Amino acid sequence: MKTSRAWDILRKFKESCKLRGWKTSESEDWIEADKEYHQFLLIRSVHPASFKNIVLNRKCVVREGLSYRIVEASYTAWLFSETPPSNITNIVLSNPELSRRVAIYDLSPLIEGKRVCITLNHTGSNVFHAFENYLRRELKVRLKRHPVETEKYNITQVA
Repeated sequence: MKTSRAWDILRKFKESCKLRGWKTSESEDWIEADKEYHQFLLIRSVHPASFKNIVLNRKCVVREGLSYRIVEASYTAWLFSETPPSNITNIVLSNPELSRRVAIYDLSPLIEGKRVCITLNHTGSNVFHAFENYLRRELKVRLKRHPVETEKYNITQVA
């Protein structure tokens, strides 16, 4: 049930992306804008080692008709339906390159009925910024910065 609510949010956002002229996929969770792929990974939870391997890999599957091809994702957003463990955010924040490519959205408060989303986004992705604007404007969600980023890391060095 939690994942279906998060999937619904992403599906409606992807519909709004088409109005901007961005290419979206019906079956995969990516958006192509300005010749860059912005990948969305909708997930309940992930083991930190798996998370690290995936964010370092940067691969994105693109379906074209009956065939598939692999592209490099310029940016990846992780949409968590459950609060991610802090070591997941530490992986991103401890590596400036990852911080510029990977965003984390904790949708669990929103899914539980609160109009709040915890964000960690220091990317230059115009698609992810549009996603945040969609949450604010269309769903009336208040975005809160992830607390771990202000506790341990100097964000000015990361961003």
